[in-house]
Amino acid sequence: MIASTAQLAQHGRAHGYAVAAVNILDDLSLRAAVDAAVERSSPLIVQVSVKTVRSIGVELLTTMFRLAARDVPVPVSLHLDHCPDRAVISAVVAAGWSSVLFDASDRDLDQAERETAEVVLESHAAGCDVESEIENIVGVEDDIGSDESVHAYPVQTLADVAARTGVDLLAPQLGTAHGLYTSAPVLLPERVRELAALTDLPIVLHGGTGLTDADFREFIEAGVSKINISTGLKVAYMRAAQAATAVAEETGRWDPPTMFRDIHAAVQAEVAGRLDMFGSSGQAESAMATTAAR
Repeated sequence: MIASTAQLAQHGRAHGYAVAAVNILDDLSLRAAVDAAVERSSPLIVQVSVKTVRSIGVELLTTMFRLAARDVPVPVSLHLDHCPDRAVISAVVAAGWSSVLFDASDRDLDQAERETAEVVLESHAAGCDVESEIENIVGVEDDIGSDESVHAYPVQTLADVAARTGVDLLAPQLGTAHGLYTSAPVLLPERVRELAALTDLPIVLHGGTGLTDADFREFIEAGVSKINISTGLKVAYMRAAQAATAVAEETGRWDPPTMFRDIHAAVQAEVAGRLDMFGSSGQAESAMATTAAR
């Protein structure tokens, strides 16, 4: 069932778990992620980066997702990840995607608030949810972002801007970073608790790859209900492809469908592990009962 991203995350917050939001790369990773959700009876958010949108195209991605998700017995949504480009947002909103992350973290506060309100108006008119990011999460992912903290605000400011703009999900800086960690991050679950006391909006954790089970549990207990995973899926995908290529080199059997099977299995296992870790396994039936189909 194709669902609302915000409603899935709200269900997670109400029931003490987080929905995994996994960045797919192609039809292989898309089908593997959905198969993992079905296997674990879990809600799922399928995310797509701007880089992948530009590589594959909005129409093909939309069709791929609808075919993969519409008849499965779990709620699945389609989300545009980190996007500062208003034209790309307009394209996916028009195509009927479930949600977008308008990344305004490169704008000053007044401009970020003004443009976020405009994106909300456009998106809500089409039934599309909006995730907001006005302070940047460190790290570059699929060519978007910065390795330096450019904008940071008090949690009260984040809550006030979210209320004024009417966004549906909120992505604060929580001490995490995109990509693989080279040293232990200084995590900020207390910011989640502070925000959760100020707003009922679902709170999103970016930069989840590399955190421990205990880290995830602390963030979920603090109030996080959407957790983004991108790098972990890419690593699983490419290691499976690397291993398959090595076998082909040794045996002289160049069989792409076998490699596709191995990639599918690796990505499915990676996603299934995240669903278990975040506590969403077994929540599909309850989430479907309280989530409107799109």
